[in-house]
Order: sequence, then structure tokens, then C-alpha cells
Amino acid sequence: MVEPVGNHYVIARPVYSENAFNEEHEKLHRYHKTFWDHLKHYFSCSPQRVKKIALNLFPVISWLPAYRFREWVLSDIVSGINTGLVAVLQGLAFALLVNVPPSYGLYAAFFPVLVYFIFGTSRHISVGPFPVLSLMVGGVVTRLVPDDSIGNGNSTNISAINDERVMVAASVTFLSGIVQLLLGIFRFGFIVIYLSQSLISGFTTAAAIHVLVSQLKFMFQLPVPGFNKPFGIIYTLESIFSQITETNVADLVTSLVVLLIVFVVKEMNDRYKEKLPTPIPIELLVTVLAALVSHFVNFEEKFNVAVSFLSLRFQTPVAPDVGILQNCIGDGISIAIVGFAVAFSVAKVYSIKHDYPLDGNQELIAFGLGNIVGGSFKGFASSTALSRSGVQESTGGKTQIAGIISSVIVLVVILAIGFLLAPLQKSVLASLALGNLKGMLMQFKEVGILWRKDKYDCVIWVVTFLSAVFLGLDIGLATAVAFQLLTVVILLVLQVGFNPLRVLRKRNKALRKIRKMLKKGELRVTPKGLVCMANPMYESDEELDNNKIEELDQPTIMTDLPIRINWSTDLPPGITVPQVNIHSIILDFSSVSFLDFSAMTVLRKTLKEFVRLNIDVYIAGAHGGLLDKLERSAFFDEEIKPSMFFLTIHDAVLHILLKKDIASSPKLKLSEVTLHVFKCKRPRMLLTWKLSNPA
Repeated sequence: MVEPVGNHYVIARPVYSENAFNEEHEKLHRYHKTFWDHLKHYFSCSPQRVKKIALNLFPVISWLPAYRFREWVLSDIVSGINTGLVAVLQGLAFALLVNVPPSYGLYAAFFPVLVYFIFGTSRHISVGPFPVLSLMVGGVVTRLVPDDSIGNGNSTNISAINDERVMVAASVTFLSGIVQLLLGIFRFGFIVIYLSQSLISGFTTAAAIHVLVSQLKFMFQLPVPGFNKPFGIIYTLESIFSQITETNVADLVTSLVVLLIVFVVKEMNDRYKEKLPTPIPIELLVTVLAALVSHFVNFEEKFNVAVSFLSLRFQTPVAPDVGILQNCIGDGISIAIVGFAVAFSVAKVYSIKHDYPLDGNQELIAFGLGNIVGGSFKGFASSTALSRSGVQESTGGKTQIAGIISSVIVLVVILAIGFLLAPLQKSVLASLALGNLKGMLMQFKEVGILWRKDKYDCVIWVVTFLSAVFLGLDIGLATAVAFQLLTVVILLVLQVGFNPLRVLRKRNKALRKIRKMLKKGELRVTPKGLVCMANPMYESDEELDNNKIEELDQPTIMTDLPIRINWSTDLPPGITVPQVNIHSIILDFSSVSFLDFSAMTVLRKTLKEFVRLNIDVYIAGAHGGLLDKLERSAFFDEEIKPSMFFLTIHDAVLHILLKKDIASSPKLKLSEVTLHVFKCKRPRMLLTWKLSNPA
């Protein structure tokens, strides 16, 4: 055995590119299962496989037999009662966001909990209505059943409109459940990585602003139509302020008093949570007090709302409306992804805190089945509310037994005591909905923190927030995701210090002008280079383009010129091209686990832009199957070649130094080569190494 000298070791081997290594060493090809192999395995049957599938599909089978009854049951009961009371009030309040009668919010707070108890993997989240999803569903409702369809406003017509709106909410909820279920079955739980924490934070904060604005009409008691279109929030505010003189002062004062009390007590709960045995149920106390006041003061409001509660009962399941489904496919996909992303983010926090595993694919299945069942019983989309989950965990909840207890509380309200809440005014429910926005509105603090830590994450937060506020939640989410993916390319470009496409276009424009000047005799070729023989004529870029912008993106061709242009030297007067001092770029692919078709397209386009500037691009540390996948995908051509792949970064660096012949070049010494490393936190981002010539 050879002992190393001190703490050093020496390895001598050739510089290996991927191709050179494969030529010298025989590659052992591992058999990759085909689609039919996976399909055969998926439908194979054995006792062990059946048991494994059952445990994965029904997590309750694994944790319920191990339930510590004596240690946990009391904590789960206390937690379930507190969570159930909050769930009842939030269900009623968030139904206003969906633009359906408040009583239907109780269905959304009941059925998904039962389904999640069987299929979910998180022990602490409280499943049910979430204000962001409620608002997204409400947007579909107001688009398909607008406020102006109410017509003369008589009770019969309003009842029919409410039934139609309930059907729209149930159908889009059913569709989002189907989307989530399919994503879970086909193992697409990884999609959450496309939504960074800054994007989710900016989006939920924007949703909180939408919730705030949408509830103003209930606080002021004004007839404000829904504007589900870009800049709809501006039109809503305009409609509110144009009718501000018709405000119902009694409702406004009641709303403000309730909102103030809720905020103050919630702040006390947060500040003294270590000393309080359980959070003060301020929503419950305020609701009971408001119901009593309304009973003796406002009989008309009591009658209108009581009809909804007195007729409350479980109905037979209904099938979704096919016509509605065809008009809300995009909304169903957005609701499915946002609901899963928010719920999984919250569940992941508690799984890390309490040290137990979480299965993203199974979570998709659980939420998908929950929304399918909830939509069938005329509920609306469910996820998890941060405040409600916080109550379930902070009051001692150990498992989803607490969730079952909370659903029992909701069931009692639905079947037995719902009529007691009949006199409750909508302005009070609106205040309760706003009282639960504190956590999301406080996310504004993250802007300053992100700016100090990572300015790009801060920009993503701001762009997401502004897009979702002004363009709407659906278009805003799509815009935010597209912008986040675009930042991958932007950061590659920013780290090297220039935009390669812009430089390439400038060079092609310069060549056009040089050819034109040579033809006119304004330039002469001398041993010292090009000499201008006349006063330079400055022409606009538009004139040089001559409607052939696509030619500017092609490689620079100098075969027709009497001299080869050296872009690093002085050019003739009137011709300016940005200087490029980089000759090689190394991309570290060691952390890139996969590339989808879109990523390959963007990568190929970006690499071509650098190669066309005569900048050598190398990829190091790629995983074994990546090169084969790129070859099968026709990724390579005359410009992008497999020879750019190297085993390690060190191999690529040595190759560059040998290629530049450092030993014989006094201008480029090893100690003078600058090496930059750019770290990255985002998924699938590329680490960039840059080699540049010394000034």
C-alpha cells in the first residue's frame, strides 16, 4: 500500500473529453427499461407489490395502527375542536370570495378533510378553503355567470343565478381535482420546483390584495359587478369610489370594529402564544356577538340569509357540467397547480419540523380526490389555509385525527346549529375573511430581505406581485412562471458581462457597412489593416438592417472580404462593436439532473450565440445519460458538437490552457487567467465558469 505524502496526492492521467474517454475505455451500457417494461411492472401482481401499493395509496393504513392513543388523543381532540371552529367561520367567509351563498363554504370545509385523512401524508395541515383558490374560483364564476345576469333582482331570479354559480364553482373544482389526480398518478409531483418560494410569496401577496379589494363591496354594501379581466382591480376600485356616497354606514362601522378586534386579538395570540394554553377563538366570539346584534337590529338581513342556512342539508352528488368544463380548462389547471404548491409548501415546513416523510405525488392524489369529492357535493376548491394549519399544529395536533374532529364540528354546524348563524351579516363575514390575510400581507417585508440577499429573487417577487395584481391571478401566474424561467438565460448572460446576440448583430451590421464602404472605395486594405479614405458616414441601424433582421443572427462570414476582421483591434471610424474579452466558457452540469425539451431548446440557442462569437463553450460534469439523450434529440450540429463535453471542470480548464498554448505565449500566463465561479440556488440553473484574457 502506498502511503500519501503529508496531505497531498498526485494523479497523472490524460485530459479527457467525453468522446476521448469513451474511445479509450469501454462503456458498460446499463439496460434502461422501456415504456412497455414500466407498464408491465406497473400492472404486475404479487403479494409484496399489493401490500406496497396499498401502503403508498392509503397512508392511513401505516400510521393509524401505530397511533399512540393515550399520549395523543387528548391533544388531537383539543386541536380538532379549535380547528373546526376556525374552519366553519373561514368556510362561510371564503364563500363570499367564490360568489356563492356562504353555506356552501361548509361543504368545502368538510368533504376534503375526510378524503385527506385517508390519502394524505401530512400530519399537521388543515385541509379546506384557502382564500387564494377561493378568489381564483370566484373569477371563473363571475366570468361565466356575471353580475349583470341577475336582471331585475327578484328572489326567484337570484336563487336561479346562485344555483348556476354553485354549479360553475363545483365544476371547476371537479376539473382541478382531475388535473391533480392525473399529475399524481403520472408522478408529476416535481412540478412544484418550477414555483420558487419568492414566486409563491409574491403571488399569494397579490392574491391577498385581490381578496381585500373584493371584500370592500360587502363592507360598504355596494352593488359592484365583477371584473375578471386584466386591470380588473382598477375597474373594481373605480366602481366602488364612484358609489362611495351610497355606503351603508352601519355595515361599514360594524366591519371596521370587527376587523380591528380580530387584528388586535390575533396579534395577542401571536405575541403570547407561549403563555396561552390555546389561542383565543376571537372569530367565534365575534361571530356569536354579531349574530346576536343582527338578530335584534336587522330582521330583513336575517331573513335573506336564514333561507340559505335553514335549507342547508347534504345533497346527492352531481356530475360536472360539460359545457362549463370546456370553458375553464386553463383555470382548472392553474387552480390545481397553485393549490398543490401552497399546500405542499406548508406541509413541507411541518414535515421538517416534526421529522417525518412527505410524498409529493401522493399529496397530489389526496388533494385531487378531495376536490373531486368536494366538487361532486357542490363545494369549491380546497387546499390549506396558513392560519388554520397554524391553529391545528400550535394547539397540539399530532395526526389527522385532529382533522377528523374538525370535520365533525363542521358536520354539527351543517346538520344541527347552522340556523343560529342565519342572522349573520355579510359585512361581518367579509371582515373575518380580511382578518385572516395578516400573514400574507406581512410578506411585503420579504422584499427588503430578498433585495439584500438575492436581487434576482427580489425581482421575481416584484414581477410576480405586479403581474398578479394588475393582470389577474391566472394570467399573472403564467407571466410569473415564464419570467422565472427566463431569468435562467438572463443570469447566464449577465454573468459573462454582455449579451451575445446583441454583439453578434452588431458584428454583422459592421460587416455590412464594411462591405458597402469597400465597394464605394471609402476603405482601403493596407498591411496595417483597413484605412478610411473618406469622412465616415454615420447611418442608422434601421437603414443598415434593410428588413433582413434574420440575417443578423447568423454566423459572421468574412470569406468574401480581402482581409479578416480582428474585432479586438480598432475598427474604421463610424463602426463600433462591443469588445468581448472572453475566449472560453465552462458550464458545470454536475447539478443538472435532467433537461426537458424546452430547456434543451433554450440551451442550444444560447450556446449558438456564444459559438458564433468565436467563444469556445464547454460542458463539464454531465451525468452519464445526458449526452446520449442530447444525441437522440438531434441537439448537435456543425456548431454544437459532442466534443465540447468533458469529464470534469479540471479537464476542460487544462484543455483550454493547452489549446491557447500557454507555455509559448508570454501574454497569457496561468497565474494571470481569471476564473470566476457563480453559485446558484434555483433548480436546473447552470453554474458558469469564465476564462478571460488579461487586459
